[in-house]
Amino acid sequence: MGNELAGKVAVVTGAATGLGSAMAERFAAEGAHVVVGDIDADRGAAVARRCGAQALFRTTDVADPEQIAALADLAVRRFGGLHIMCNNAGISGKMHRSILDDDFADFHRVMSVNVLGVMAGTRLAARHMSEHGGGSIINLSSVGGVQAGGGVLAYRASKAAVIHFTKSAAIELAQYDIRVNCIAPGNIPTDLLAKASTTMSPEKAERMTRAMREMMNQDRPLAREGTPEDVAEAAVYFAGDRSRYLTGTVLTVDGGTTAGKPLRARRSDPAANGTAAAPAGTS
Repeated sequence: MGNELAGKVAVVTGAATGLGSAMAERFAAEGAHVVVGDIDADRGAAVARRCGAQALFRTTDVADPEQIAALADLAVRRFGGLHIMCNNAGISGKMHRSILDDDFADFHRVMSVNVLGVMAGTRLAARHMSEHGGGSIINLSSVGGVQAGGGVLAYRASKAAVIHFTKSAAIELAQYDIRVNCIAPGNIPTDLLAKASTTMSPEKAERMTRAMREMMNQDRPLAREGTPEDVAEAAVYFAGDRSRYLTGTVLTVDGGTTAGKPLRARRSDPAANGTAAAPAGTS
């Protein structure tokens, strides 16, 4: 850890757990003042305490633009500015067997949190940054917004919308020296997958989660599993001066998942024989 963000003020939404807490804590470790926002008051306050004296927590539902405005105002009022806005808060929606069974009952909530929350957070931060020398806005999407697939369709649609919105906002805000970039994580253990299976029994949900994790592991070229800290590393890069010429960028932090299928030796092929391994999926 260094001092890469010393003197900067950051807001992180959805920071009570998972990727958000990792980013908030990493920003603080790099010297930034951090305002943590989340609907989970207990865990959000705990994250702020772990960040130290340079952090504050405020209960925030990003589906309400007025609450995001209050979060940004708190950052400016208490720490004197707003240089980094990390629109991370997101929900998965409920998983259904297929689109034929999806009643879209959670569509509006998913879109309000995942899309409206990002748009409102970007707008609120940009209003301040445009008058104070610019800044960095980081929006969280997902590989589900990059690659098509079945299940949680509203979630996938919302994350694709975040990518397109990020690029559009980057074009509009470049004139104010505001950089708007996007991180699309994939195959990183968080509680988002478990929350998507709340309609199932605990036992079935656990089996499904294990099966999907195993499938993700098989689809990832890099052998090791990603961590929230890997995403936090990318966020620090976008937040700091090293990325001052980057805007409108979508960075997939997914172990190569969106690049293509892994090429791995078959377990039955002894390496000692010197036999070339067949690409996965070939015979």
